[in-house]
This record gives sequence, C-alpha cells and structure tokens, in this order.
Amino acid sequence: MKQRKSVKIIFFPFNQNSYFCKCNSILIPMPVIRITREFTIEMAHVLEFHYGQCKNVHGHSYRLFVTVAGTPLNEPGSPGDGMIMDFAELKKIVEEKVINIFDHSLVVSKSFEKRYNNIRGIFTNLVVLDYQPTCENLVIDFAERIKSGLPDGIYLHSLKLYETSKSYAEWYSSDN
Repeated sequence: MKQRKSVKIIFFPFNQNSYFCKCNSILIPMPVIRITREFTIEMAHVLEFHYGQCKNVHGHSYRLFVTVAGTPLNEPGSPGDGMIMDFAELKKIVEEKVINIFDHSLVVSKSFEKRYNNIRGIFTNLVVLDYQPTCENLVIDFAERIKSGLPDGIYLHSLKLYETSKSYAEWYSSDN
C-alpha cells in the first residue's frame, strides 16, 4: 500500500474581494462571505452654516450597519470553525471604536467649538471633529475607525448609516 504524501494548505487573501487556497502550488479560489451587524447610536449634532433647521442642535437615532468579509475558518473542532469572525468580536470592535465615543454625545466641528468657546462647559459628552458632522462625513470616519480594529484576514466591506428611517449614507471599500 502506497503511503500518502502530506499536503500543506495555505489560505491567503488575493485582494479585498477574493481569497485563495494554495495546495501543492495550485491556487484554488475560496468563498468570500459577508456578515453584517446592526448598531444604534443616539447622537446630537450641529451642521454649522447649514441653510435649514440642521444649523440648530438636534439629535437622531442613528442605525449603523457594519458588513465585514472574509473566508470562513476551516478548522474542525475550533470554536471559530465555519465563521469569518464571531459576531461578539465584531460588536466589541464597533463598540470600542465608534459606539462608546459617539453614543449620547453632541458632535460638532472644530470651527463650531471655536465660535462657541463655552460649549464644553455646557455639554459633558462633547465630540469635536475636524469636519462638519454630516451623515456622509461620519460614515467615512466610522469606516476608518472600524478598519483599524479588524483582525488580519477580515476586511470592512461596507457601512450604512441611517440618520433617519428614510435617509442614509453608504460607504463601500470597493469605492475607496
């Protein structure tokens, strides 16, 4: 009876949209799976110099959908077998990088803070940003914060930030 050769299998990302398995020098495409988790953020902001009502302090019940992608772990017996990442781990990352900072806060631009220099004495949870805190700018910022906390082999696919039940901004890695 012939003895079988041991085969070494290596998984690696080819780019953000595809992974490959290298087995005996043969590249085999691997499935990329996306998982999404929803978060809520209660947050107020001011859009300085806005022509409408948003120039006033006002709040939203934001809904943030975070989608990450990767190849499911193929390690039978491992707690993560069949997952790209545990939803609890994704929750921990997003809470640390976004929710714990922005939830129940007033978000303003640096220029707004300079014009109203006593604002820090009025609000205890004030977040001052280098940009106008529009839904579009917030989703760009959130993407950078979340990407910095993801483990190797997992990438941020997209974010969808609802400012109201009918209005949202989207960020896709393929566009950036």
